[in-house]
Amino acid sequence: MMATPTVGLISECFIKPKFTSEKTKEPCHLAPWDIAMLSVNYIQKGLLFSKPPAGANADDPNFMPAFLDRLKESLAITLEHFYPLAGRLVTKKEENPPSYVVFVDCNNSSPGVKFIHAAVDMTVSDILSPIYVPPVIQSFFDHDRVINHDGHTLSLLSIQVTELVDGIFVGCSINHCIVDGTSFWHFFNSWSEVFMAQQQGQNFSISRPPVLKRWVPDGYDPIINLPFTHHDEFISRFEAPVLKERIFHFSSESLAELKARANAECNSNKISSFQALSALLWRSITRVRSLPDEQETSCRLAINNRTRLDPPLPENYFGNSIQTVRGVATAGELLQHDLGWAAWLLHQAVVGHTDKAVRGWLDSWFQTHFIYQLGQFFDPNSIMMGSSPRFNKYGIQFGLGKGLALRSGYAHKFDGKVSCYPGREGGGSVDLEVCLPPNSMTALESNQEFMDAVSLSP
Repeated sequence: MMATPTVGLISECFIKPKFTSEKTKEPCHLAPWDIAMLSVNYIQKGLLFSKPPAGANADDPNFMPAFLDRLKESLAITLEHFYPLAGRLVTKKEENPPSYVVFVDCNNSSPGVKFIHAAVDMTVSDILSPIYVPPVIQSFFDHDRVINHDGHTLSLLSIQVTELVDGIFVGCSINHCIVDGTSFWHFFNSWSEVFMAQQQGQNFSISRPPVLKRWVPDGYDPIINLPFTHHDEFISRFEAPVLKERIFHFSSESLAELKARANAECNSNKISSFQALSALLWRSITRVRSLPDEQETSCRLAINNRTRLDPPLPENYFGNSIQTVRGVATAGELLQHDLGWAAWLLHQAVVGHTDKAVRGWLDSWFQTHFIYQLGQFFDPNSIMMGSSPRFNKYGIQFGLGKGLALRSGYAHKFDGKVSCYPGREGGGSVDLEVCLPPNSMTALESNQEFMDAVSLSP
């Protein structure tokens, strides 16, 4: 078996916003949803592109230097709008009266956003041909295994551009205290938008300026005083078990069949294709785990709070506004009933996530100030559906054409983690990135109900 090629560092630097205003001198205070993320990983997502074909710049020795310069220039311009990403976390502690406040220092004292150019002796085919996602992908991202609290000393955003023999991977690692998935892709799309406008010589402004002011409910102080004296009281590190990671493709036709089946089985027309797909994963993974009938299992869904609140938060609210909802059943109940029964549990969980539920969670948080711990939050009898096929991911192009594939880093990988991406061909298709221990993955690949729904990648 050939040794896995190693990713070699070529250069690194830091990028600051091209222009700064008086606003950047003000601290960016964090909301409850942000603070709760202090002990989990950065979000690590990226896109694989083909290098321009031979004769169209790829053989030009100046292509990569010029491309990198345009990336850096457009990044500096984009950071004018998303300037907290160029800052660092700061904890301000006082003894009398006791005070412990974590915020983002957006001032110029920070070196800015880290930008890395790396290379690896691999082809696009080496990345996309294997059945399982090659572990080397984790080296395409900076801030490996880092948790968000490390943003006190590390950059809140790090870009790594990894050059392959015939491809380019742009990997983005952003502190999860600063962004959720919606805001992550908002930034990534805006950067690509600025790059494309710059390449075409246009005067430009981004189409969706971020709303940077954090929201807390009325009656609460926006400067949140935490009941801690030292970060050791709320920080833990999580090491994932040995996992296999595989991308399963579901065509729009396959998803339509799943949705129709789930609705027919529970005599409804309200089940969405995503709820039906999540129910399929929940049942299939529970089956291959061979759990006792009485074992409680759950399927967690990441859910965006912006539209759940009344009045809603702006679509372009930049920060965290997510929670999880879950369906719960014993393994016996889940497998003795049909797909529609499981999908209906998930549908009820989503429908029940109202303004009242969101505000109730916030009221509870202000009592406990709890911080998520990856090692405790997820259990090996459940699954977690993260990310979203609704995010515009393949619209990010940086002048290289449509991306070939989406991939993620080490962050937030555990037994039963499923990340949901739009399929490259669009049209409502979905790619699922499934993480399971080797034995469970082998069993899932032999599960007929699951594999019958899986489509060949186009």
